[in-house]
Amino acid sequence: GLIWMFIPALTLILGITIGVLVIVWLEREISAAIQQRIGPEYAGPLGILQALADGTKLLFKEDLLPSRGDIRLFSIGPSIAVISILLSYLVIPFGYRLVLADLSIGVSLWISISSIAPIGLLISGYGSNNKYSFSGGLRAAAQSISYEIPLTLCVLSISLLSNSSS
Repeated sequence: GLIWMFIPALTLILGITIGVLVIVWLEREISAAIQQRIGPEYAGPLGILQALADGTKLLFKEDLLPSRGDIRLFSIGPSIAVISILLSYLVIPFGYRLVLADLSIGVSLWISISSIAPIGLLISGYGSNNKYSFSGGLRAAAQSISYEIPLTLCVLSISLLSNSSS
């Protein structure tokens, strides 16, 4: 009963994860071939588990916090950026019956939630109390916002053509 409801979602998550791992492995192998060097070869056969090893390394790395900055703002900025992107997946249909929240305002909600991510970049740059980090955060936020305008126009045009905003 209940476990069969989660099978499509788990299959989707597993498929996306394996796809990302393969793409990262191929990117490393191709860039190594272009640069005429040996690619990742130590983590698993042919370096297939290198992305898993890199993720494990990143989980156990030490957090470097600025001594003069606002630690709360510096730490919450990346969380805001990542959580807003993950929340935007709530309204994206991945199949005929595979949508987490079928809302009538799905497109508008997706655009608004994904527009929160640049605020996290800006908060992180400001929280470091460094003029170069702040200008880098401003630049990243400006780039993200400038890419959102054409993306929004494309998504809204598709929504108008399909006569649906969900």
